[in-house]
Amino acid sequence: MELFSIASGSSGNCICVGNDRNHVMIDVGISGKRVDAGMAEFDLKTSDMDGILVTHEHSDHISGLGVISRKYGLPIYATKGTVEAIKHIKSVGKIDEGLFHIIEPDVDFTIGELTIHPIRVSHDAADPVAYSVTDGKKKIGVITDLGCYNDYIVENMKGMNALLLEANHDVNMLRVGPYPYPLKQRISGDRGHLSNELSGQLLGKVLHDNMGHILLGHLSKENNYEKLAYETVKSEVTMGDNPYKGNDFPIDIANRSNVSERIVV
Repeated sequence: MELFSIASGSSGNCICVGNDRNHVMIDVGISGKRVDAGMAEFDLKTSDMDGILVTHEHSDHISGLGVISRKYGLPIYATKGTVEAIKHIKSVGKIDEGLFHIIEPDVDFTIGELTIHPIRVSHDAADPVAYSVTDGKKKIGVITDLGCYNDYIVENMKGMNALLLEANHDVNMLRVGPYPYPLKQRISGDRGHLSNELSGQLLGKVLHDNMGHILLGHLSKENNYEKLAYETVKSEVTMGDNPYKGNDFPIDIANRSNVSERIVV
């Protein structure tokens, strides 16, 4: 299986997961032009996608959804609450009702050879989820937009062979940064986003010998930077109550503007 990021960050997200026969996009929070260009870098076409998995309705995850759905007619998978929220966002435009497929958290569904498991997350959206995707041999997770984690999240992340995990902000940068106080409270709250520290602590709970690669994603433009996220997450893994060190696994950053490497497990 493979994973790559076309864009990941507070200004737009689009991730691709698949195998030799089936691929799905997770979110379309960037322009259709950027999606097409990103796919081309991996010798794929947007029209090759077997579906779009939507995590939630915030604009950095769906701003390009209307354009892509109208252009390519790709099926869209999302929870009922997310679908209803999308229908009320005028900027998305009209989407053919027949393209929507309602999914439920913790209920698996299949797209070709891929089995997808929606994972309920704590975020200030209508009915948000993260996703794990498996072809029966390998499992990949895309886990972002969660303000906190618990035993349920940890259990659902076990056994993954590759992972894109949120490392949204540095706590101190957020605290002293330019955001208004209510926004700072939202981001750092239980329905906001994972800090670098929490990301590293969560990662330490789900690492195992067969973890092939980790991408840190959804970094804030204003309250984080790549080297800080990378070093903080590695440090938390090393200091954590687990048998691993931060250097034991390949860890990279999913950039907000550029495509990532192609991760194959």
